[in-house]
Amino acid sequence: MSLLTRTEGAHAVAPVRRRPPARGRLSTVLAVAFLAATACYMLLPVYWLLVSATKSQSDLVSTPGLLPADWHLGDNLTALFDQQDGVFGRWLLNSLLYAGAGAAVATLLAAAAGYALAVYAFRGREAVFSVILGGVLVPATALALPLFLLFAEVDATNTFWSVFLPSVVSPFGVYLSRIFATASVPTEVIEAARMDGAGEVRIFRTLALPMMAPALVTVFLFQFVVIWNNFLLPLVMLQDDDLYPVTLGLFTWQSQTSRLPELQTLTIVGALVSVVPIVLTFLLLQRYWRAGLAAGAVKS
Repeated sequence: MSLLTRTEGAHAVAPVRRRPPARGRLSTVLAVAFLAATACYMLLPVYWLLVSATKSQSDLVSTPGLLPADWHLGDNLTALFDQQDGVFGRWLLNSLLYAGAGAAVATLLAAAAGYALAVYAFRGREAVFSVILGGVLVPATALALPLFLLFAEVDATNTFWSVFLPSVVSPFGVYLSRIFATASVPTEVIEAARMDGAGEVRIFRTLALPMMAPALVTVFLFQFVVIWNNFLLPLVMLQDDDLYPVTLGLFTWQSQTSRLPELQTLTIVGALVSVVPIVLTFLLLQRYWRAGLAAGAVKS
């Protein structure tokens, strides 16, 4: 073998690595810097909330907002749950009930409606789906007054149901469920189950729901956050403090800070506590979400 041949073989086995151009490195650095700045901007209110929740009332008004002071988080939490005979705990439980039960029922209804629109062919199906898409575009603020008038007609305002029932309707959940059911529930599987004698309810419960799991987790998370952060509907519907969700309860405290300055600290600490259930919900459901997406990705 000649020297030239051996040299060409060596170059074929171990090619020379070229450095990326300077322009490419500069673009990467700028992109990373932009993302880091955006993340800091998004997390700045969270940092302020964490720092402010650890301050006493005097430190809150006398020290810079982004700089920590003496640690009073434990005392602030005790005062938070002792205020007005523990009404904040009641508000927190109300929000958990509204958001947890409402999101679960909304997810089930959206899954059933989306599955029906994807699997069954009937007259007016596309018209129904168009109406649902129109519901996605309607802002919640536009529906608050009509909902109040409807519940007032049946004398159901200032009740648990006046906040819970509107929360179980999720046009976006129906839209997402239909799209995902069309892509993930094969018609062959449904036909095979029917030939084996399975009823429609059993097919939906045992076959369609597991296949639609990633979309249903997404619908649940989305609806949970929407209900938890809902403010206008409880404000319009409720007058009883014991029925308030945490958002409306903290708003009532904030509106009284000019008369009771100590409520300012309690409002900040309450806002910090109210974020915890949302974070925990995302962390607990994240692995199911990822597992379902991975299963769909490797499905042949």
